[in-house]
Amino acid sequence: MLHLERWKIFLIVLVSLMGVAYAAPNLLPEEQKAALQASVSPWLPSKTINLGLDLRGGSHLLLEADMKTVMSERFSNLASDIRDEFREKEISYERPQPTPNGVTVMLVNPQRDGEAAERIARKLEKRAAVTLDAGGKLSLVMDESAISELQRQVVDQAIEIVRRRVDESGTKEPIIARQGENRIVLQMPGVDDPSRVKALLNTTAVLTFQLVDEMAGDGPITSLGSERLPIKGGGSIVVKQEKLIKGDMLTNAQPQLDQNGQVAVSFQLTSLGSQRFCEISRNNIGRKFAIILDKQVISYPYFREAICGGGGQISGNYTMKEATDFALLLRAGALPTSLTIVEERSVGPSLGSDSVQGGKVASIVALCAVMLLMFASYGLFGLFADIALLFNLAFIFALLSALQATLTLPGIAGIILTIGIAVDANVLIYERIREEIRHGRSVMSAIDMGFQQALRTIIDSNLTTLIVAFILFSFGSGPVKGFAVAMSIGIVTSLYSSIMLTRLIIITWLKMAKPTTLAL
Repeated sequence: MLHLERWKIFLIVLVSLMGVAYAAPNLLPEEQKAALQASVSPWLPSKTINLGLDLRGGSHLLLEADMKTVMSERFSNLASDIRDEFREKEISYERPQPTPNGVTVMLVNPQRDGEAAERIARKLEKRAAVTLDAGGKLSLVMDESAISELQRQVVDQAIEIVRRRVDESGTKEPIIARQGENRIVLQMPGVDDPSRVKALLNTTAVLTFQLVDEMAGDGPITSLGSERLPIKGGGSIVVKQEKLIKGDMLTNAQPQLDQNGQVAVSFQLTSLGSQRFCEISRNNIGRKFAIILDKQVISYPYFREAICGGGGQISGNYTMKEATDFALLLRAGALPTSLTIVEERSVGPSLGSDSVQGGKVASIVALCAVMLLMFASYGLFGLFADIALLFNLAFIFALLSALQATLTLPGIAGIILTIGIAVDANVLIYERIREEIRHGRSVMSAIDMGFQQALRTIIDSNLTTLIVAFILFSFGSGPVKGFAVAMSIGIVTSLYSSIMLTRLIIITWLKMAKPTTLAL
C-alpha cells in the first residue's frame, strides 16, 4: 500500500501541477486575464471562473409571454386548417369561428359529412374534445389541462430561443429559468446596459418570403388573399398572404459585404427550402417577392433568374451591427410569441465587489482555522494534510475554470464547506494510524493499515454526501444548483488530495526521514 510505482508518482505530480496551473489565471487582474485569453495558445491555461450576478453585478429581467395572442393565433390557424381540409374533402360548411377555448363550425349537411368532419377535426387537434350536436354544430374545445400543456410548451420554446439569442450576443453564462406559468427570469452577469439584449428579445423574428401583389396600387385592397404591409424606411406594399418560404427553413445566416461593398445578410436554406425556393424563383422570373420580418417588408427584389444554390442575400441599407443582430435573430429562430419586460433591475458592481470581498474573507478565515486545527492536532502529519488542502483548493478552482462555471454566493458557501470536508478523510486516516500505533504496530505497518482500513469509511461518507449534492442539483435551480456543483467538485478533489496526494507526501517523508517512532 505504501509503495507507489514511478508512473503513479509521475501522474500524481503532473495532475497536481496542472491543477495549480489551471487555477492560476483566476488570481490575475482583469486586464491581464483578458490579455492572457487573447494571446495564449488554446492548450495553455487561460480559462477563469465566471462570477454570477450577485458577485459581478449585472442585469435582471423578468419577461412575460403573451399567452392571449398565442391561443388566439393557435385557434385562428386551426380554423384555417379546418377550412382547407373540408374544402379538399368537399365537406359543405359555414365559415369556422375561433372561440376562447377552440373552434366551432356549422356543417351544412351533418347527416352526410358529420363522421368525416369529426375525424378530420380530431386529426388536426388531438388535445381537443370534438363534439357534433343535432343542429350540425361541430365544436373543438380544449380543456384547462390541454391549454396548460400548450402554454408550457410555448414557454419552453421561448426559453430555448432566448438562450440562443443571449448566448450568441456575447453574454457569459446567463441564468434563464421559468417563473410561474408564463414568465421567464433572465439574469446577465456583467451586463450593466442590457439595451441591445432587450432589442433582441423585443423582436419576434418571424421571417417569411411572399410574392408582391403587383396588380394592387395605393388604394384599398380588392383582391382576396392579399394584405398591405409597411416597408422598412417608409411606405407600404401589398403582398400575397401565402408564405412561400418560412424562417424555419433557414440553416444559417451571417453578415457580409455584397458585390457593391454594401452590408448584407447571407442565408442558407434547408434542402426542402432550397428545393422550394428554386421552384418558386423559376416560376416567377420577372416578379417581385417580399422578404418580411415581423410583418414589416425589409426588401422586395425581383426574381431575375432561378435561384437554386440553396442560399441568397438580404440587403436593406444595414450597418454592420444591424446586420450582425439580424443574422443572429435568423440563426436563433422565431419566438413563439412576443415577450414583455415586466421587471428590470440592475445589481451594481459595488455590491458585487462587497460580496466577493466577504467571500474571500470567509474562505481565508475557514482555511486558516482548519489548517491551524490540523497542525495542532497532528503536528507534522497535520502539516502534510494542510499542504494537500491547499492543492485541493487549486483543484476546485481549476475544475470550475475548465467547466466555465458561474460562481455565486451559494457556490462560495459550497467551497467553504468543502474546506472542512477535505480534511475529514485525513482525520479518519490519522486516527486509525494512532489506533494501530497503540496496538504496537511499527511505523510503516501502522501507516499502511491506517490508509487501508480508513479507505472504506472515507468512500462511504463522501459517497453519501455526493448523493445529497446530486439530489440538490437535480431538483434545485439557480443558486441551489451552484451550491451543489461547488460541493460535488470539492468532494471529488478532496478524495484525491487527502488520499493520493497525502499518501505520496507521507511516503516521500518516510523514505527521507526513516523514523523509528511516530509522534502523532
